[in-house]
Amino acid sequence: MPTEERLTGRGVRDAIDELTRTLGPYTDRNWTGPAGDLDWSCWTTAAHIAHDLLGYATQLTGRPDTAYLPLDLRVRPDATPAQVLVVVAACGGLLAAALDTVPAHTRAWHWGPCDPPGFAAMGIAETLLHTYDITGGFGVAWRPRRRPARRCWDGCSPTHPPVIRPTCCSG
Repeated sequence: MPTEERLTGRGVRDAIDELTRTLGPYTDRNWTGPAGDLDWSCWTTAAHIAHDLLGYATQLTGRPDTAYLPLDLRVRPDATPAQVLVVVAACGGLLAAALDTVPAHTRAWHWGPCDPPGFAAMGIAETLLHTYDITGGFGVAWRPRRRPARRCWDGCSPTHPPVIRPTCCSG
């Protein structure tokens, strides 16, 4: 199956399902500690995922060609970790819906013109890489399942040799 067929709303939904399945059992943990090696807390990292997924969705549907749209997602600071994960899932759903509905020829700005599969790859990467960071903050060994990780890697770097592919991808 060509990469373009894999980098759709389905790929984003798969990554969000992986995030929810992985992080959902840990919502009773302390999310104020750092997410792996990041300076951000686990809570802030999850909110960042939601912010970026929403940003990608609005870029695709608004189709600006010179900059990001002047909007930001603000997750209320009193939101529980479980609520933040619902926000992430909602923003992932918006990106998936945008990917499934915009014409294939759509281009929108992300440091230059970007097509829908590019936004899908970025959404998948953002979700899986930061899920890895958050699990690291909890001391939980986790690697993404191969299917969503491979979709992302193939979309971002289809010509890179296997030796430099990320080792965080299982399978």
